Amino acid sequence: MQACQERVESALDAWLPAASKLPVRLHQAMRYGVLGGGKRLRPLLTYAAGHILGIPLVVLDGPACAVEFIHAYSLIHDDLPAMDNDELRRGKPTCHLAYDEATAILAGDALQTLAFYVLAHDHTIAVPAENRLAMIETLASASGSCGMVGGQAIDLAAVGQKLDIPGLENMHIHKTGALIRASIRLATLAKAALDASIVDRLDHYAKCIGLAFQIQDDVLDEESDTQTLGKTQGKDRDNNKPSYPALLGLAGAKQKALELYQDAMDSLDIFAGEADLLRSLSLFIVQRQH
Repeated sequence: MQACQERVESALDAWLPAASKLPVRLHQAMRYGVLGGGKRLRPLLTYAAGHILGIPLVVLDGPACAVEFIHAYSLIHDDLPAMDNDELRRGKPTCHLAYDEATAILAGDALQTLAFYVLAHDHTIAVPAENRLAMIETLASASGSCGMVGGQAIDLAAVGQKLDIPGLENMHIHKTGALIRASIRLATLAKAALDASIVDRLDHYAKCIGLAFQIQDDVLDEESDTQTLGKTQGKDRDNNKPSYPALLGLAGAKQKALELYQDAMDSLDIFAGEADLLRSLSLFIVQRQH
């Protein structure tokens, strides 16, 4: 996992414009919002799924960077005053505080478009043109109004409202889960003519683990502290946002995450040791403390 994190950090740095390139302030803000922090879970999932399929890491660098650029842009925009209005991300001031609000908006915009540039231009993604187009379509669908952005819209509309469990799951399947599923799907598209049953198994794994990730996020928002999290603890509760602990209690939320973890693990039972990194990531997701 550490080797993959270091690998994607280097690849992200290579794709990002140099900090000295005009417009300097914008490029510095982009680098600030991406580099030097974060779990890199989504790239890790891309690498781990690719490992199952025997795909060389160099072929997965582009897709791993693309999904992380989308994630980084979403965090920059989520932290803005018009959204979650947060001051801390990954243990440092949020992008709009480190620079300014307009620059943060533009940095997020630029990271979003950079993600698709990577998928379109990375020459190491040695797949047929239809696979490359499917990668672009997958990331676009997962990022847009029917995916991550739509989930954020539901989240903002739900402030102060009461959602039931299906409504909460629907929100997080879009807000968090869509990009996690895309991380796995991009790896499967990096190999031509892959058996549909393998794709389905890996997609089901990603669906389960994406929801488990969000439940653990909700639990940590209740139980952890700001220094450990690297972001403001208790923010969702203070903003009166619906969460799994609020609906199920802490014990019930933890149990739900464990059930999803087991479901994710069951979906990997057709694979041998080549799936051990995905199995380790599953455990990390439900046991993490930040």
